Amino acid sequence: MNSLDFSRFFPEVLQVYPTDDFIIYLYFNDGTVHRFDVKPLIKEGTVFEPLKDVEVFKNAATVLNGTAAWDLTGNRDEFTCIDLDPFVLFNSPKVKDPLED
Repeated sequence: MNSLDFSRFFPEVLQVYPTDDFIIYLYFNDGTVHRFDVKPLIKEGTVFEPLKDVEVFKNAATVLNGTAAWDLTGNRDEFTCIDLDPFVLFNSPKVKDPLED
């Protein structure tokens, strides 16, 4: 198993696949797929509160600046989106590609 040298490798999300149960599957630039549960972040009074609507969660999900993001305004403005740290996402569990089935 090859170990990545993080002094030279920066994880970049290439694709995000959101689900009805507030899970996102993330496709990274090293060819791996990771699973991240967003539910614990979706709390009242936080920046993530708008994502409690599953349709907003799924329809606004995108990739901006190499990471998973939610474009709530619809104008792809990286300064008004909600995004997650790509290193946090990369450290989430690796999984089989859910779109292969």
